[in-house]
Amino acid sequence: MFLIISVLAAEEDSLHQIYDYIPDASYAEIADRMGCLNTEIPLTFNKTVKSFIDYFSVRNRDYTRGILEKKDYYFSIIEPYLEEHRIPNDLKYLAIVESGLVPRAQSRASAVGLWQFMPSTGRSYGLSNSWYIDERMDPHQSTDAACRYLKSLYNTFGRWDLAIAAYNCGPGNVRKAIRRSGYKKDFWQIYRYLPRETRSYIPQFIAINYLLNYAEEHNLFPNQKLSLALSDTIVVNQYLHLATFAYFADIVLEELLDLNPSIKRGVIPEGVGDFLLNVPADRKIYINLQRTFLFDTANKVGKEELEYLARQMVGNTYGRNKNIYQVKSGDNLGSIAHRYAVRVSDIQNWNHLSSTLIRVGQNLDIWTLPSYAKGIQKAYLAANQNKKLSTIKSGITYQVRRGDSLWSISKSSKVSIAIIKKINKLNSNIIYPGQTLIIGDN
Repeated sequence: MFLIISVLAAEEDSLHQIYDYIPDASYAEIADRMGCLNTEIPLTFNKTVKSFIDYFSVRNRDYTRGILEKKDYYFSIIEPYLEEHRIPNDLKYLAIVESGLVPRAQSRASAVGLWQFMPSTGRSYGLSNSWYIDERMDPHQSTDAACRYLKSLYNTFGRWDLAIAAYNCGPGNVRKAIRRSGYKKDFWQIYRYLPRETRSYIPQFIAINYLLNYAEEHNLFPNQKLSLALSDTIVVNQYLHLATFAYFADIVLEELLDLNPSIKRGVIPEGVGDFLLNVPADRKIYINLQRTFLFDTANKVGKEELEYLARQMVGNTYGRNKNIYQVKSGDNLGSIAHRYAVRVSDIQNWNHLSSTLIRVGQNLDIWTLPSYAKGIQKAYLAANQNKKLSTIKSGITYQVRRGDSLWSISKSSKVSIAIIKKINKLNSNIIYPGQTLIIGDN
C-alpha cells in the first residue's frame, strides 16, 4: 500500500512539474516583447526590471496566478474610470503593485484599499473614514479618487513615470530627488536619489505590466477566475444590520459583504445619508417589494451594542463635540486628558501625534461627549482629585471613569442602581468613561 501511494504521489508531482513548466525567456526576447507594448507610460527595460520579471514569473508564480484570477473583475471596475479621466489605461497595473487587487488591504502605515490611500490623502480626495465605513475600501470611489490624484501628479511633473513615483513617495520626495540630480526629469536619472521603496516601485509596475500582457508566454494561467454576482444598488438612509437584512432577503451574507467592502462592522450606521448598498441584481425586485419589512427588521438588531463599542474606540468622534484647547505652560497630555475626561490615546489620534510631546501654544482638537461642558469641569476635577467614590454624597454629579460600572458606583455611593438609572433616564446598565451621572437627590 505504501509503495502504491508513493508511486501515485511521484506521478502527481511529475504531472505538476510538467503543468508548471517555466519557459526560458532571454533578455533579448523580453526586450523585444516590451517594445511591442503600446503605452503612453515610459516602460524602460533593464536588469532591475528583468529581476522583478523573474521574481513574478519564476519564484512567485502563485502570486501572479492569483492576480490573473482577479484582474478581469477589478479591471472591469477600474478601466471605465481611467477612460473617464482620460489617463492611460496601463495605470490599472498600479493597483496590483499597491494592493494585489485586495480592496480591504491595509499596510502597517495605515494605507488602505485597492489604491492604498493614507487617511489624510483619502480625506483630501473625498474618501471618508469612520469606525463603520471606510470609503478607501470601496473599489469605485477609491479608483475615482486615485485617477484624480494621478492626474494632479501628472500635471505637476509632466511625465507619467514621475507621477507614479510621486504616488508612492509623495511629490515632495520626487522634487527633492529632481533637485539633487541636477534637475534631471527622467525616473532613471533621479533613481539613486529616491527613497529605496520607490526605486523598486516603478520596476515592479513595469514588470507587472509586461507579465500580464505576456502571461501565456511564461506558462502562467489562472486556476479559476474571480466572479461576484451581478449587482445593482439600493439607497439606504437608516441604520441597517447586514446579517439580518441578508437573512430575510435570502442573500448569502459573505456575498453581500464582498459586494460592499467599505462596510467595516457589518452595519450601515445611523446618519449616513443616501448610502448606495450593492445587492445581487436578481434580489433587487424582491427587496423593493419587501422594503418596509426588511428595513424595519434590520433596523432593530445590534444598534445599542455597536454604538457603545464605537464610543470606546480610540480616536472616536461619534456623538462628540469638538473643542480647541491651546497648550499652556505646565500642560502634558495626561493632564489635558484628565481635564476633558478623555484618553491620552484619543488626543494623540485626533491630532495625529506620534508621541506624547506637545508644545506651549499648540492647538489641540478635543472631542467631548455632549454630557461634558465647561460648566461642569470644576465638578469633574473635584471628583477626580484623589477623591474616593465613597465620599460622594447624593445630589452631586460624578464623571464615569474607566472600569466603573453601575454596580460599583451604586455600592460606593450607597444609592441603588434603580434610582441612578431613573434619575439619569438610563434604559440599560451601559455607561461609558466621560459620562456624567447624577448620584441621588439633594
